[in-house]
Amino acid sequence: MPSRRTDDSRDRKPQSKQRINEMIKVPQVRVISDEGMQLGVMPTFEALNTARQAGLDLVEVAPDSKPPVCRIMDYGKFMYQQKKKQTKQTVHQSKIKEVRFRPKTGEHDLQVKFNQAKEFLLHKDKVQVTVIFSGRELAHIDEGEKILERVLQELDELAKIESPPRRAGKRIVCTLAPKI
Repeated sequence: MPSRRTDDSRDRKPQSKQRINEMIKVPQVRVISDEGMQLGVMPTFEALNTARQAGLDLVEVAPDSKPPVCRIMDYGKFMYQQKKKQTKQTVHQSKIKEVRFRPKTGEHDLQVKFNQAKEFLLHKDKVQVTVIFSGRELAHIDEGEKILERVLQELDELAKIESPPRRAGKRIVCTLAPKI
């Protein structure tokens, strides 16, 4: 019977790149204060005591230099700011959102769907406007075209037509892209 591993390495969180406080094992470090002033090269235990007296952490910021450079700072605040910077850098990816209509869609429902499409466009997403026909509604394609024209007029100031209205089976489809 094969032996099972007792320490499951998959459950562990990855270690952060920076060593802090007692994780710093080198005998001497170059220290920068929390105000940004150079405190010089000192033994690691002394730098750690200086950081503790200030109520802060000793964080290794340049591990490859000789001796390693450590900074006295609030590590939690530092990580929060790093995470905040990272989220600011993410770019909004445009998605295609669909708004469906029927030839018999009521007036209030039309207004709700117009507002929904406006929200999508303001959020910089593309909108695919679809008018769906079923059964006897296929005999009244002109009603669907009127609804589509009304949608295009309503969204004219926010959107430009990316693909013009076209018939595809029991549907009329048109794609709109945000102007801004």
